[in-house]
Amino acid sequence: MTSTATEHTSLFAPLENRAFRSIFLGSQLSSLGWLMQTVALGWLMATVSTSDVMVALVQASSTLPAFFLAVFVGAIADNYSRRMVMIVGRSLMMAAAAMLTIIMAFGITDPWLILAFSFLDGCGIALSDPAWRASLGDILERRHLPAAVTLLNVGFNTVRSVGPALGGIVVAAFGPLVTFALTTLSFIAPLSALWRNNWKVQRSTLPREALRTAIYDGLRFTAISSEIKSTIVRGTLFGFAATSTLALLPLVARDVVKGGPISYGIMMGGFGAGALLAGLINPKLRRLLTQEWMVVLACIGCAVCEISLAFTSSLAVATFCLAFGGAGWVTAWSGLGVNVQLASPRWIVGRTISIYSAFTYGGIAAGSWFWGTIVQNHSLPLALGWSGVATLLVAALGLKLPISNRSESELEPSGCFSAPAVALDLKPSSGPILVTTEYVIADENVDRFLEIMQKRRYAQSRVGARQWTLTRDVQEPSRWLETFRTPTWTDYHRLHHRLTQADKELDHQVFDLSSCPPRTSILVERATAGKSSPPVPYVSQK
Repeated sequence: MTSTATEHTSLFAPLENRAFRSIFLGSQLSSLGWLMQTVALGWLMATVSTSDVMVALVQASSTLPAFFLAVFVGAIADNYSRRMVMIVGRSLMMAAAAMLTIIMAFGITDPWLILAFSFLDGCGIALSDPAWRASLGDILERRHLPAAVTLLNVGFNTVRSVGPALGGIVVAAFGPLVTFALTTLSFIAPLSALWRNNWKVQRSTLPREALRTAIYDGLRFTAISSEIKSTIVRGTLFGFAATSTLALLPLVARDVVKGGPISYGIMMGGFGAGALLAGLINPKLRRLLTQEWMVVLACIGCAVCEISLAFTSSLAVATFCLAFGGAGWVTAWSGLGVNVQLASPRWIVGRTISIYSAFTYGGIAAGSWFWGTIVQNHSLPLALGWSGVATLLVAALGLKLPISNRSESELEPSGCFSAPAVALDLKPSSGPILVTTEYVIADENVDRFLEIMQKRRYAQSRVGARQWTLTRDVQEPSRWLETFRTPTWTDYHRLHHRLTQADKELDHQVFDLSSCPPRTSILVERATAGKSSPPVPYVSQK
């Protein structure tokens, strides 16, 4: 088999890249430390506080930042060096673990301090994770993205199978202080990997985007992209339904299997083994099945696991079923994550990944609470059975919201744009900018013209055009006017830099339909002396 073929079929092909390999392995070590710290924090809070709410807030304080700060950190990841954002995020996580170690060494166990440093840890995760996932397309060739995303999911789920158990052993044997110290040391590996490795990133020649504009563009792009919206909806609902397996597994071990921590560890091992096996065969399955069928099969695997757990009391059967759950869990998240990556151009991928992560984390959190409530008010088998049905419904939702089978990005900027000559002294912040283009379209070409303009509206709105409209002259029906705005002169340039080659081909198609060359005017709004007067546009180009 050739090297190229191996790269296409091997899960471990991304590890041939030195930078990815170094950061990935360092991240696995820090994930192990973080999971150990999570166990230690929960145990510590349970021993220093009598409030069940405070114990629950430990988990919430580390996950809520990823939900509430998602759109902000996504904009930061797209506008600053993703490598430096990852370094800052990892440093925050290390600082949180170090401060927990110090306060424990001095015998300080105030519950609110514990929550504060847990929140700081969550902020570090919120910063580093989207930047790391967005960097995959910078570090690796695009054909390796599916394997890389799968490898990240397999790695984390494998570590999650042993991390809590190892954390429990360390806490029981040496106490939370040693656990926090080991966690602090675990962050040295990824930080060292980030310092030692640097990779080429295509830089924009334009000034950095304002944070508010970057956030708006990220939300707008996500709202416009049908592929990303479908992925977010499916991912959120899958997380809500399928999280019952992990959320309720301790109760299955205690109440159904009638076991203890060892039984729980064995079942988690089955889940991790299924995740690992799915990761190994995932690249081969991608060559045989579409993305949609991969997600459907993943949902079926998780549903089989959930429904089976509701009806078995055998440890061996439960462990075997959990292998299906682990395989489905990794396959689903890998397919959904790859779809977001491939449906997003590099200039906005940090924002789309962050928004996707916020919704899916929210779905997992809501599902954990919901299924736990069902158990409390009804029964464990009922919760597992209905979660299995809900997971099957997520698979059926593919009929309405299918996942695409995009094999390579079609959204990368063409990179060619000649700035128009202007007669005014425009500053980068000058604006708002109003752009109008006049077309003369014969009656026999109107239907084709409207079809092209619909695509043009989508293309330009996706890259930053605001208030896009198409109007027709009621006195001269052959005269059409396309209008849109950008906040500033720099944003006008940025819009054209982001257009793809396919987007620019629409220009030629619509120009060919026009009876005479289209006439474009670029106008900048200027405020008049009277505050109540509306802004007056001035023509800055033909």
